[in-house]
Amino acid sequence: MSATMPTATTMPAATALPVAAVTPVPTVASAVLSVPAAANADAIAHFTGRLAYEADVSDVRADLVSGVPGVVVVDSRAQAGWDQGHLPGAIHLPTAQIAERARDLIDPDATVVTYCWGPGCNGATRAALEFARLGYRVKEMIGGYEYWVREGFPTETSSGLRTNPVDPLTAPADGISCAC
Repeated sequence: MSATMPTATTMPAATALPVAAVTPVPTVASAVLSVPAAANADAIAHFTGRLAYEADVSDVRADLVSGVPGVVVVDSRAQAGWDQGHLPGAIHLPTAQIAERARDLIDPDATVVTYCWGPGCNGATRAALEFARLGYRVKEMIGGYEYWVREGFPTETSSGLRTNPVDPLTAPADGISCAC
């Protein structure tokens, strides 16, 4: 019986596997693919949700310039931040005062856009939460005051309007919208 079963020493050379086929292929670990991308329906729900909660500085600027009705921008920083500079047309309402003062200052039918210092600060998130608790429709301006300034949009102080140069890492240097 063993005479009819070929062994490694009796197997003809033509049936042996080529050396390259048995050499292990190195596996490259992927940080991106270590967790698979979401299913399309889940991705659509997630990204639609993010856009329902957030607006970027360019979109806020476009609405302010064009005078879109029903959008109210709120600076939630303390007085020192407001005095240092703020968005023209913004309302100054520090987070701790929102519950007691919002109804006197902001139409309940408005969509409120909150901002604070920048991406390293969650003050705008806290302010948005306070407005949501009061029943307002609300979005957070991602990037905050920092990215407003870095994109070269005007800021207002007691001395008047000021415009900083565009930071080419955040917006096109020619000042034209990124159109994304």
